[in-house]
Amino acid sequence: MPSDSPSGVGRPDKRFLGWRIAGLAIITGAMTGPGQTIGVSVSIDPLIAELGLSRPQISAAYLIGTLAGAAALLPVGSWIDRVGTRRAMRWIGLAFGIGLVVMAGVQGFVTLAIGFTLIRWLGQGALTLVSSLSITHWFERRRGQVFGLTAPAISGLMSLTPLILGLAVATYGVRAAWLLAAAAVWLVVIPIGHFGIVDRPSDVGQLPDGDKGPASTAFAAAAARISYTRGQAITQPRFVLMSCVIGTAAMVSTGLNFHQISILSGAGLTATEAAAMFVPQIMGMIAAGLAVGAMADRLPARVLLAASMFLLICALAMVGNLEPGWQVFVYTVLLGAAGGAHFPLVPTVLPRWFGLANIGGIQGVSMLVIVGASAVGPVTVALLSAGTGGYPAAAWWLASIPLATGLSALWITEPARPSPSSPRSPDAL
Repeated sequence: MPSDSPSGVGRPDKRFLGWRIAGLAIITGAMTGPGQTIGVSVSIDPLIAELGLSRPQISAAYLIGTLAGAAALLPVGSWIDRVGTRRAMRWIGLAFGIGLVVMAGVQGFVTLAIGFTLIRWLGQGALTLVSSLSITHWFERRRGQVFGLTAPAISGLMSLTPLILGLAVATYGVRAAWLLAAAAVWLVVIPIGHFGIVDRPSDVGQLPDGDKGPASTAFAAAAARISYTRGQAITQPRFVLMSCVIGTAAMVSTGLNFHQISILSGAGLTATEAAAMFVPQIMGMIAAGLAVGAMADRLPARVLLAASMFLLICALAMVGNLEPGWQVFVYTVLLGAAGGAHFPLVPTVLPRWFGLANIGGIQGVSMLVIVGASAVGPVTVALLSAGTGGYPAAAWWLASIPLATGLSALWITEPARPSPSSPRSPDAL
């Protein structure tokens, strides 16, 4: 439990603070942009010129950094559970800024790999995780609805990252751009963590969802009795099957995104036109986030997970028949929807299944799966394309993965909903 709670803890606040927390989490989630692939991408060519490294060497350093960052993320979630999201966000914001400063000073392959490790671990991983967890404790019945709104909003704001960083690189150079990104993170994330975030509704005398009354208190108490440890949760079949689905979405979507210019250029688009297709892809991601978030509180997770894999299979089936026009548009929308469906689903479903006591550690494992799978996506697509004679044949081989994981997801069972009279133990499946 955090020891530096904000002033006013224990004194009821008349206004429900959950929506304020959600709004602030959108901002901090968007500030992960410099550590995401879309943020790093604008610095690749300048780094090649500055460091004298080849593109494969830059890619190798990025792969090493992403995998190392994923491994380093494992203890972060449990640490957030111990210290609270408010304190954790301040420290993560500080550390992420330091990682961006390190990127400004890279001199070769080794320091570049270290820099990539820091920004992937602290930006894509830790800051994303703490932003999500800052919302989790504030909503129960509306959790899916809230994440259905915040996830697309974060994606929309984050889409500005390449534009802003690209302008900074063009104006001041790549090293100064990283320093400006560090300053922005420090000036935005640390104050939000210190002044804006409240760990739990109970800290200010409130209940999740802004509920009031004895019935709401009894329901909240019953929900609190669901308490899995990280070790118990990650061995549950439902967690394993969901991890397979979200790992598949991350690997295949990232792999296709990484090679999107090449794939769409082969379909007859210019490089500029191919790059512009990221816009409908973001539209698909936002639409899927809104739809899945609206349904996540009401439908079984297996239905939504299987549906996301169906969308991914449809996108892969189109790779061999792409032509300029509606086909490319539909393909990119489907790809965005398949990749974005799990963004609101994971933080909605995991607390429902396993409780809130150790949710940071549990969700941290899911984040590790996503980051690790995304790291191997580009090389998987490249090797399959080289081995099968092109992207169309590679896509059919790739389609077997979401087919298998999507069918497996149909075996996921939902635990019984808690009630004031029927507490559930971790063994009750």
